[in-house]
Amino acid sequence: MNRLIDRVLQAYRPLYQCGQLLDGQYRLPHVSLDSESSGNEATVSANLNHPRRRVLIAALAAAAVGLVARFDVAVAEPTTGMPVTKPAPHEPSHDFDFFFGRWKVHNRRLKERLAGSTEWEEFDALQECRPILGGMGNQDEFVTDAFGDSHFIGMTMRLFDPKARVWSIYWVDNQRVALEPPVLGRFEHGVGTFYGRDEFKGRPILVRFVWTADAEHPRWEQAFSIDDGHSWEVNWVMTMQRLT
Repeated sequence: MNRLIDRVLQAYRPLYQCGQLLDGQYRLPHVSLDSESSGNEATVSANLNHPRRRVLIAALAAAAVGLVARFDVAVAEPTTGMPVTKPAPHEPSHDFDFFFGRWKVHNRRLKERLAGSTEWEEFDALQECRPILGGMGNQDEFVTDAFGDSHFIGMTMRLFDPKARVWSIYWVDNQRVALEPPVLGRFEHGVGTFYGRDEFKGRPILVRFVWTADAEHPRWEQAFSIDDGHSWEVNWVMTMQRLT
Protein backbone atom coordinates (compact mmCIF):
# COMPACT_ATOMS: atom_id res chain seq x y z
CA MET A 1 0.00 0.00 0.00
CA ASN A 2 2.85 2.39 0.80
CA ARG A 3 4.31 1.86 -2.66
CA LEU A 4 0.92 2.57 -4.22
CA ILE A 5 0.54 5.73 -2.16
CA ASP A 6 4.02 6.89 -3.17
CA ARG A 7 3.19 6.37 -6.83
CA VAL A 8 -0.04 8.33 -6.46
CA LEU A 9 1.88 11.08 -4.63
CA GLN A 10 4.21 11.42 -7.59
CA ALA A 11 1.32 11.50 -10.05
CA TYR A 12 -0.57 14.19 -8.10
CA ARG A 13 2.51 16.28 -7.19
CA PRO A 14 1.98 18.85 -10.02
CA LEU A 15 -1.61 19.47 -8.90
CA TYR A 16 -0.51 20.04 -5.32
CA GLN A 17 2.26 22.35 -6.47
CA CYS A 18 -0.22 24.41 -8.51
CA GLY A 19 -2.69 24.52 -5.63
CA GLN A 20 -5.36 22.84 -7.81
CA LEU A 21 -6.02 19.82 -5.60
CA LEU A 22 -8.17 20.29 -2.51
CA ASP A 23 -7.19 18.72 0.79
CA GLY A 24 -10.49 18.29 2.63
CA GLN A 25 -12.03 21.80 2.64
CA TYR A 26 -8.73 23.61 2.11
CA ARG A 27 -6.68 24.38 -0.96
CA LEU A 28 -2.96 23.95 -0.53
CA PRO A 29 -0.87 27.09 -0.86
CA HIS A 30 0.25 27.85 -4.39
CA VAL A 31 3.81 26.85 -5.14
CA SER A 32 5.36 27.88 -8.43
CA LEU A 33 6.44 25.12 -10.76
CA ASP A 34 9.35 27.28 -11.85
CA SER A 35 10.80 27.29 -8.36
CA GLU A 36 13.89 25.13 -8.17
CA SER A 37 14.89 26.00 -4.64
CA SER A 38 15.48 23.10 -2.31
CA GLY A 39 13.43 24.94 0.29
CA ASN A 40 10.31 24.94 -1.82
CA GLU A 41 10.84 21.27 -2.75
CA ALA A 42 11.23 20.42 0.89
CA THR A 43 8.03 22.32 1.71
CA VAL A 44 6.06 20.53 -1.02
CA SER A 45 7.39 17.14 0.07
CA ALA A 46 6.49 17.90 3.65
CA ASN A 47 2.98 18.94 2.61
CA LEU A 48 2.52 15.78 0.57
CA ASN A 49 3.86 13.51 3.27
CA HIS A 50 1.78 15.04 6.04
CA PRO A 51 -0.31 12.25 7.69
CA ARG A 52 -3.59 13.91 6.81
CA ARG A 53 -2.57 14.29 3.19
CA ARG A 54 -1.36 10.69 2.98
CA VAL A 55 -4.77 9.56 4.21
CA LEU A 56 -6.35 11.63 1.45
CA ILE A 57 -4.06 10.10 -1.15
CA ALA A 58 -4.77 6.61 0.14
CA ALA A 59 -8.49 7.28 -0.27
CA LEU A 60 -7.90 8.56 -3.80
CA ALA A 61 -5.86 5.47 -4.62
CA ALA A 62 -8.55 3.15 -3.27
CA ALA A 63 -11.21 4.98 -5.28
CA ALA A 64 -9.08 4.66 -8.40
CA VAL A 65 -8.63 0.94 -7.88
CA GLY A 66 -12.37 0.55 -7.33
CA LEU A 67 -13.13 2.40 -10.55
CA VAL A 68 -10.74 0.19 -12.49
CA ALA A 69 -12.33 -2.96 -11.02
CA ARG A 70 -15.82 -1.71 -11.89
CA PHE A 71 -14.66 -0.91 -15.39
CA ASP A 72 -13.22 -4.43 -15.80
CA VAL A 73 -16.50 -5.98 -14.67
CA ALA A 74 -18.47 -3.76 -17.02
CA VAL A 75 -16.29 -4.81 -19.94
CA ALA A 76 -16.59 -8.51 -19.03
CA GLU A 77 -20.40 -8.48 -18.78
CA PRO A 78 -22.78 -7.92 -21.71
CA THR A 79 -23.87 -4.31 -21.95
CA THR A 80 -27.51 -5.34 -21.90
CA GLY A 81 -27.10 -7.06 -18.52
CA MET A 82 -27.97 -10.61 -17.52
CA PRO A 83 -31.44 -11.47 -16.18
CA VAL A 84 -31.62 -12.94 -12.70
CA THR A 85 -33.45 -16.05 -13.95
CA LYS A 86 -34.26 -17.64 -17.28
CA PRO A 87 -36.72 -20.37 -18.13
CA ALA A 88 -35.27 -23.85 -18.61
CA PRO A 89 -34.72 -24.78 -22.28
CA HIS A 90 -36.97 -27.84 -21.82
CA GLU A 91 -39.65 -28.91 -19.39
CA PRO A 92 -38.08 -31.49 -17.03
CA SER A 93 -39.63 -34.91 -16.55
CA HIS A 94 -41.03 -35.81 -13.14
CA ASP A 95 -41.03 -39.58 -13.71
CA PHE A 96 -38.42 -40.23 -11.01
CA ASP A 97 -39.56 -37.62 -8.48
CA PHE A 98 -40.92 -40.45 -6.32
CA PHE A 99 -37.35 -41.69 -5.80
CA PHE A 100 -35.77 -38.48 -4.48
CA GLY A 101 -34.53 -38.89 -0.91
CA ARG A 102 -32.78 -41.54 1.23
CA TRP A 103 -33.74 -45.20 1.27
CA LYS A 104 -33.06 -48.47 3.01
CA VAL A 105 -32.81 -51.06 0.24
CA HIS A 106 -33.45 -54.77 0.65
CA ASN A 107 -31.76 -56.77 -2.11
CA ARG A 108 -32.40 -60.27 -3.46
CA ARG A 109 -29.79 -61.33 -6.01
CA LEU A 110 -29.09 -64.61 -7.82
CA LYS A 111 -25.74 -66.06 -6.77
CA GLU A 112 -25.09 -67.21 -10.35
CA ARG A 113 -26.54 -65.57 -13.44
CA LEU A 114 -27.49 -67.38 -16.64
CA ALA A 115 -26.47 -70.70 -15.11
CA GLY A 116 -29.86 -72.13 -14.14
CA SER A 117 -29.33 -71.15 -10.49
CA THR A 118 -32.25 -70.80 -8.11
CA GLU A 119 -30.18 -69.81 -5.07
CA TRP A 120 -30.61 -66.22 -3.95
CA GLU A 121 -28.56 -64.07 -1.59
CA GLU A 122 -30.12 -61.26 0.44
CA PHE A 123 -28.53 -58.12 1.88
CA ASP A 124 -29.34 -54.51 2.76
CA ALA A 125 -27.94 -51.26 1.43
CA LEU A 126 -28.45 -47.51 1.68
CA GLN A 127 -29.34 -45.41 -1.32
CA GLU A 128 -29.85 -41.68 -1.87
CA CYS A 129 -31.21 -40.00 -4.99
CA ARG A 130 -31.23 -36.34 -6.01
CA PRO A 131 -32.13 -34.36 -9.16
CA ILE A 132 -29.41 -32.91 -11.40
CA LEU A 133 -29.29 -30.60 -14.44
CA GLY A 134 -32.32 -28.62 -13.33
CA GLY A 135 -34.53 -31.70 -13.33
CA MET A 136 -33.34 -33.07 -16.68
CA GLY A 137 -31.72 -35.97 -14.86
CA ASN A 138 -31.04 -37.54 -11.49
CA GLN A 139 -28.27 -39.37 -9.69
CA ASP A 140 -28.14 -41.85 -6.84
CA GLU A 141 -25.49 -43.69 -4.82
CA PHE A 142 -25.92 -47.26 -3.61
CA VAL A 143 -23.73 -48.23 -0.63
CA THR A 144 -23.28 -51.63 1.03
CA ASP A 145 -20.69 -53.80 2.77
CA ALA A 146 -22.23 -57.04 1.49
CA PHE A 147 -19.79 -57.63 -1.40
CA GLY A 148 -16.71 -59.21 0.13
CA ASP A 149 -14.17 -57.32 2.23
CA SER A 150 -14.35 -54.00 0.37
CA HIS A 151 -16.85 -51.16 0.77
CA PHE A 152 -19.05 -51.16 -2.34
CA ILE A 153 -20.40 -47.94 -3.89
CA GLY A 154 -22.47 -47.93 -7.04
CA MET A 155 -23.80 -44.87 -8.82
CA THR A 156 -26.68 -44.54 -11.26
CA MET A 157 -27.12 -41.54 -13.53
CA ARG A 158 -30.40 -41.05 -15.39
CA LEU A 159 -30.74 -38.53 -18.22
CA PHE A 160 -33.98 -37.47 -19.91
CA ASP A 161 -34.30 -36.71 -23.63
CA PRO A 162 -37.19 -34.20 -23.80
CA LYS A 163 -37.70 -34.60 -27.56
CA ALA A 164 -37.93 -38.39 -27.61
CA ARG A 165 -39.39 -38.49 -24.07
CA VAL A 166 -36.93 -41.28 -23.27
CA TRP A 167 -34.68 -41.92 -20.28
CA SER A 168 -31.10 -43.21 -20.53
CA ILE A 169 -29.84 -44.98 -17.40
CA TYR A 170 -26.12 -45.49 -16.74
CA TRP A 171 -24.38 -47.49 -13.99
CA VAL A 172 -20.84 -47.33 -12.60
CA ASP A 173 -19.29 -48.67 -9.39
CA ASN A 174 -16.05 -48.46 -7.45
CA GLN A 175 -15.02 -52.00 -8.36
CA ARG A 176 -15.04 -51.84 -12.15
CA VAL A 177 -14.85 -48.01 -12.34
CA ALA A 178 -16.23 -48.11 -15.89
CA LEU A 179 -19.49 -46.72 -17.20
CA GLU A 180 -21.69 -49.58 -18.38
CA PRO A 181 -23.81 -49.34 -21.56
CA PRO A 182 -27.13 -47.57 -20.89
CA VAL A 183 -30.64 -48.95 -20.85
CA LEU A 184 -33.32 -46.78 -22.46
CA GLY A 185 -37.06 -46.52 -21.94
CA ARG A 186 -39.95 -44.64 -20.40
CA PHE A 187 -42.75 -44.83 -17.82
CA GLU A 188 -46.29 -45.85 -18.63
CA HIS A 189 -49.01 -45.98 -15.96
CA GLY A 190 -46.47 -45.86 -13.13
CA VAL A 191 -44.19 -48.58 -14.49
CA GLY A 192 -40.88 -47.79 -16.18
CA THR A 193 -39.36 -50.35 -18.57
CA PHE A 194 -35.86 -49.91 -19.94
CA TYR A 195 -33.79 -52.04 -22.34
CA GLY A 196 -30.17 -52.12 -23.43
CA ARG A 197 -27.51 -54.39 -24.95
CA ASP A 198 -24.45 -55.56 -23.02
CA GLU A 199 -22.18 -58.55 -22.51
CA PHE A 200 -22.00 -61.04 -19.65
CA LYS A 201 -18.91 -63.25 -19.46
CA GLY A 202 -18.31 -62.66 -23.14
CA ARG A 203 -21.89 -63.46 -24.20
CA PRO A 204 -24.11 -60.80 -25.79
CA ILE A 205 -27.20 -60.19 -23.68
CA LEU A 206 -30.25 -57.97 -23.57
CA VAL A 207 -30.71 -56.17 -20.24
CA ARG A 208 -34.06 -55.07 -18.84
CA PHE A 209 -34.80 -52.78 -15.89
CA VAL A 210 -38.35 -52.51 -14.50
CA TRP A 211 -39.21 -49.70 -12.07
CA THR A 212 -42.48 -49.61 -10.12
CA ALA A 213 -43.11 -46.04 -8.98
CA ASP A 214 -44.16 -45.71 -5.36
CA ALA A 215 -43.39 -42.78 -3.07
CA GLU A 216 -42.85 -45.01 -0.01
CA HIS A 217 -41.98 -48.51 -1.31
CA PRO A 218 -40.68 -48.41 -4.89
CA ARG A 219 -39.38 -51.58 -6.55
CA TRP A 220 -36.65 -52.24 -9.11
CA GLU A 221 -35.67 -55.44 -10.89
CA GLN A 222 -33.01 -56.44 -13.38
CA ALA A 223 -33.29 -59.29 -15.89
CA PHE A 224 -31.02 -60.75 -18.61
CA SER A 225 -31.97 -62.41 -21.89
CA ILE A 226 -29.71 -64.44 -24.16
CA ASP A 227 -32.35 -64.95 -26.87
CA ASP A 228 -33.08 -61.33 -27.75
CA GLY A 229 -35.96 -60.95 -25.32
CA HIS A 230 -37.90 -64.17 -25.97
CA SER A 231 -37.19 -65.31 -22.41
CA TRP A 232 -35.87 -63.54 -19.35
CA GLU A 233 -34.04 -64.44 -16.15
CA VAL A 234 -34.67 -62.01 -13.29
CA ASN A 235 -31.42 -61.85 -11.31
CA TRP A 236 -31.71 -58.85 -8.97
CA VAL A 237 -34.67 -57.33 -7.11
CA MET A 238 -34.62 -54.26 -4.86
CA THR A 239 -37.45 -53.16 -2.59
CA MET A 240 -37.01 -49.79 -0.90
CA GLN A 241 -38.20 -48.27 2.34
CA ARG A 242 -38.09 -44.50 2.64
CA LEU A 243 -35.85 -42.98 5.32
CA THR A 244 -36.19 -39.27 4.46
